[in-house]
Amino acid sequence: MYLAMREERVTCPHCWESIDLLIDPSQSQTYTEDCWVCCRPILIRTEVDGESLSVDVAQEDLGF
Repeated sequence: MYLAMREERVTCPHCWESIDLLIDPSQSQTYTEDCWVCCRPILIRTEVDGESLSVDVAQEDLGF
């Protein structure tokens, strides 16, 4: 079954700007992506539970 990418708004833990991320809702994952405002690395963790999706972000060097 194909699930379309989902757009989620988060706050960058470095510059505090709101940014939009495209999230793959088919599986839980942890990865790093640069903030498109300040270019600093953000650690992103997604948790998928059925139809529910949660997204947490943290500074990459601090972790969760």
